[in-house]
Amino acid sequence: MTWTMHLPVLIIVVLLCSAFISPLLFRWCRKASAPALLAALLGALAAAVALLVRLYRSGSFSYYLGGWAPPFGIELRADFLRVYMLLVLLGTGLWIFLFALRNLKYELKKEVLGWYYALYALLMASMAGMALTGDLFNLFVFMEICAIASCALISIKETRDCLEASFKYLILSAMGTGCYLLAVALIYMVTGHLNFAMVQQALPEAVALYPNNVLVAMALMVVAFGTKAALFPLHVWLPDAHASAPSPSSAILSGLVIKIYAFAMLLLFYTVIPASLLESIPVTEIVLWLATVGIILASIFAMVQEDVKKMLAYSSIAQIGYIFLGIGLSNRTALVGALYHLLNHSIMKAMLFMAAGVIIHAAGVRSLKKFHGLGRHLPLTLIAFTVGGASMIGLPGTGGLIGKWLLALGALETGRPFFVLVILASSLLNAFYYLPISVNAFVHPLQDGQQAFKPVPRLMLFSLAVGIAAVIFFGIASRPVVEFLEQAVQFLGP
Repeated sequence: MTWTMHLPVLIIVVLLCSAFISPLLFRWCRKASAPALLAALLGALAAAVALLVRLYRSGSFSYYLGGWAPPFGIELRADFLRVYMLLVLLGTGLWIFLFALRNLKYELKKEVLGWYYALYALLMASMAGMALTGDLFNLFVFMEICAIASCALISIKETRDCLEASFKYLILSAMGTGCYLLAVALIYMVTGHLNFAMVQQALPEAVALYPNNVLVAMALMVVAFGTKAALFPLHVWLPDAHASAPSPSSAILSGLVIKIYAFAMLLLFYTVIPASLLESIPVTEIVLWLATVGIILASIFAMVQEDVKKMLAYSSIAQIGYIFLGIGLSNRTALVGALYHLLNHSIMKAMLFMAAGVIIHAAGVRSLKKFHGLGRHLPLTLIAFTVGGASMIGLPGTGGLIGKWLLALGALETGRPFFVLVILASSLLNAFYYLPISVNAFVHPLQDGQQAFKPVPRLMLFSLAVGIAAVIFFGIASRPVVEFLEQAVQFLGP
């Protein structure tokens, strides 16, 4: 299986090529544009599965672009942790695109669909590159591509709210990218390397000679990834961006984009920064407390929202806090919990935004006060919303419980039971704003004046059904994934 050694770069190249081809196909053969991107996503996912098989047979490996080894060339790294993230990205991205195939026809002008497909492929390629790269500057390049594609996917709707939210995201994202680039410059100045492994080897000596440079670089990285992943209080761009974007864009932004930046921070902290340095400075402690405040306050903000998509956006800020909580606890059990929650939140939040998109299309309502009785006319959609909400709360039988349970165990193992109380309090707050929505939708009658419902395409309903099954599956059959993650985090620092 020597051909499989090329899979890391082929996954990125296939998606990048698809991004260039999609607008041309849409112009010359419109019916072939969407199937072509669907085939590219399927091919990339199949390649990721083949990559996983190779890892089980031969172990982790590196791929050097053009055959040039570091420090002169760029390294792509394939290990269990990175391939796990790659599978989450490609599997969820393919599922969201299936929903988008029908939903976008109601949210966008027909002439921009080809450009949307191109941006979608570009976004997927950049996230795959961020997951696989082993080079600090190459990570910066993929971050830039990801930011540009994300802004375009928000503004493509061309409404005033979308343009304003996209501009706000562009400004804050540029600030985050600038902080990261300055951090890379500081690290390169004191180590002379950009490759992850070489930087890790050179940092102990660099810390002894230039401690302030390294400390400032780490602080800049926290700001950079915190801004892009919406870590409190750097989250201010997210509510408007996710609420105003087309529903598939909201699903992928909340389900995947903010996760890849949290994953990038985890990689840098535990594969690049030496464990001794990480233990000697309070950077993980700062991340831990910022995540804690974000979990509680964002849940409170979500409780007072009337717009369903804005409520889901604030909920995303709270949920991303769980991932940073696992990073901050610096414990393997907590890291497994954070990574498992990353998977489950990608599914349940994407499904919630899909359900919101169906409700907006079929019933024409966004206000939570007008959800009364919708469950009787849109049963599958509101069941999906209810299952997603139950997983957000962490009810038994849903994937959300497993991640929170592992995070709580990690907190207890580190002797910090306070954070177990934080998780319990957040779950209670989630129940306050998710359960009433489902109760009102199924128990109360339809409001006066709300009679006509537009038909919902079967592909959109099928996508919701897949999400329901996935949330329940990962809540019941969690053991194989947890064991896989326990193996994946073995080489990390904590």
